[in-house]
Amino acid sequence: MSLAISGVYISLTAVLMIVLSWRVVRIRRREKIGVGSGGNRQLQLAMRVHGNLMENAPLIMLMLVVAESNGMAPAWLHLLGSVWLAARLLHAIGLTQGGGGYHFGRFNGTLFTWLVLLTLALFNLWAFIQG
Repeated sequence: MSLAISGVYISLTAVLMIVLSWRVVRIRRREKIGVGSGGNRQLQLAMRVHGNLMENAPLIMLMLVVAESNGMAPAWLHLLGSVWLAARLLHAIGLTQGGGGYHFGRFNGTLFTWLVLLTLALFNLWAFIQG
């Protein structure tokens, strides 16, 4: 069975992970901070943006693969994958621009991440029940 659609979103998530990681590295190099944040607020935020992606991505990507394996329609896979990526971009922008406080992008990025997660969970549970 081909998992080409999941593969696209896993690959795009990997690219996003590299971009967010590079943001952390750039700040570390500029500020000469090897470990931790050194109290640097910009570095703390960049680390949280990257960390939040890394906390959510493994489960979402695994559930996307399982949904594709369980026969989720390609249109739904693309919709959920696209919403996932948009949500993570919104979250990254919002957390950065909001300085760690409330921001439209952070709030909606989190909300849409949870909606993707819930949709995938419900689909996979339904696929199990249907046998």
